[in-house]
Amino acid sequence: MDLSQTLHDAPVACVIFALTIAISAIAFSSDLVYDKFILHPYEVYRGKGVYTIITSGFIHADLMHLFFNMFTFFFFAFTLEARIGHWQFGLLYGLSLILSDLPSIVKHKDDIWYRSLGASGAISAVIFSFIMFNPLAGMYLMMIPVAIPAIVFGVLYLVYCSYASKKQLGNINHDAHLFGALSGVMITIILIPGVLPEFIHIITEKVQSILH
Repeated sequence: MDLSQTLHDAPVACVIFALTIAISAIAFSSDLVYDKFILHPYEVYRGKGVYTIITSGFIHADLMHLFFNMFTFFFFAFTLEARIGHWQFGLLYGLSLILSDLPSIVKHKDDIWYRSLGASGAISAVIFSFIMFNPLAGMYLMMIPVAIPAIVFGVLYLVYCSYASKKQLGNINHDAHLFGALSGVMITIILIPGVLPEFIHIITEKVQSILH
């Protein structure tokens, strides 16, 4: 990767990428940072620590959590910012970070022990914004060695997140993934109105080519 070109094409993504890694690294060795930055819906719902809706997206549970999120961010965010613009990407990421957490705050408002952290909600938004522009791009799922169309990946992702949320599978905030993805789609359509007709056109053409 040409660093100078990347900084030129995607400065906002570069800053988010660097900040997330740096702040997460600091938090790994500081319980104080974790306590100050982590999202606690019980308190936020009662007007305390509202800023953690944002800061919780810059800390991670462990190195694997950080690596997986930044690996995904790396492959989608820089391309997306170059496509939609700098302030548009920043707005998409920031709003999605907030919107992806709101359902969790309401859902766990009375659970004093519940905490949430990580950038997964905003990164889901980045992935789904990318899908709106590239619905037929090849994407991979775990345990499936061949690429599948991005639109199929997106549908499977949403179905799984919805199911996992209802079943409360694992120690993962599936609601943030789900609502982050939906936020990414909605914000992209609002920011770039022409993306939806083009998305429909691409899918329609593909379906017609298969049928014929």
